[in-house]
Amino acid sequence: MSVEALTGVGREVLRPDLYAGAQAEADVDAARAQEYALLAALLLRAPNADLLDRIGDLRGDATALGLAHIELAAAARDANVQTIQQEFFDVFIGIGRGELLPYGSYYLTGFLHERPLMRLRQDMAEIGIDRAEGVVEPEDHAGILCEIMTGLVGGQLPAAPESDRAVFEKHMAPWIGRFFGDLERVESSKFYRRVGTVGRLFTEIEMQAFALAD
Repeated sequence: MSVEALTGVGREVLRPDLYAGAQAEADVDAARAQEYALLAALLLRAPNADLLDRIGDLRGDATALGLAHIELAAAARDANVQTIQQEFFDVFIGIGRGELLPYGSYYLTGFLHERPLMRLRQDMAEIGIDRAEGVVEPEDHAGILCEIMTGLVGGQLPAAPESDRAVFEKHMAPWIGRFFGDLERVESSKFYRRVGTVGRLFTEIEMQAFALAD
């Protein structure tokens, strides 16, 4: 299966069994890129029927992340497109505003377009990442950050070694775990609560892996 419909990078849909058992660094990075691609796709736009079908085919294993993928796949199979699209609207858009604001500036300062966004833009410029034309969301949106990580980890974005770690530790680690935890607790959303669990567990793994690399 391809995640081309998710991000355009043409990778296979994430295999949690590969991530859990990978030995080679290239295998680990491929699985990490796939995970970030999945999260980016689900956070940036409401999924269509094709994407839900692909998510419904996700496999898992006995790890916490693998079990979270099994539950996410089951939620995708059990729901219909209209229901999940309504969930996306209620959680992230809403009338006036959604239940959650998925922005680093908001989580770190309580306001949008604040200093964390400015620092992110400065670091993106140093890495050589440009804001895509026509993008409305600020770059500290959780989905955009996951999309950036997809490109850095997967090699689609040329950057210095360990740029992915720098972006994660500086611009995601201080807040994104809280965001995914809040998403897990949104009572009105069945599917996106599962997305929150996947995101929380995966970012915890990333934090642990970077800490062990020291």
